[in-house]
Amino acid sequence: MLRNAIRTGLLCAMLCAGLCAGLATIPASADVAQPVARDPQLEARVTALTQELRCLVCQNQTIADSHADLAIDLKNQVREKLAQGQSEKEITDYMVQRYGDFVLYRPPMKSTTWLLWIGPFLILFCGIAVLARMIANRRVAVDAMPEQDMQHAAALLAEVPEKKETP
Repeated sequence: MLRNAIRTGLLCAMLCAGLCAGLATIPASADVAQPVARDPQLEARVTALTQELRCLVCQNQTIADSHADLAIDLKNQVREKLAQGQSEKEITDYMVQRYGDFVLYRPPMKSTTWLLWIGPFLILFCGIAVLARMIANRRVAVDAMPEQDMQHAAALLAEVPEKKETP
């Protein structure tokens, strides 16, 4: 009798654990900007333009790829502005005026963004220069060994008995 109650309790616990694990694997529904199916040409323009704008929340995704609430709002705003007849340039200028050059996924080369464009090359150049200097210093250190130290090292090596192989 007690065994049946334990089995039933264990079975219920396993069933609850399985249900919880199954529910945990169901993805949460995120707000997604719904494409306007009535005008596929407008939707293609929205997608093309939002591929060029950075998500301000994710910062490593475009607005088109992001599921953040702000990105969805901006994508809907782009869709509305294109439907009102504004050009891609006008919308881009509006976004830059409102959020700065950072909103552009490919910021323009200006005095305020030159470090974004040249910075990686500067870091690469500095890394190569440091590596070359380290290699050059290593060669100099080997070549700069005094003759007396070389003779002393040769004498020490000559004194080391050879090991005999045992069968």
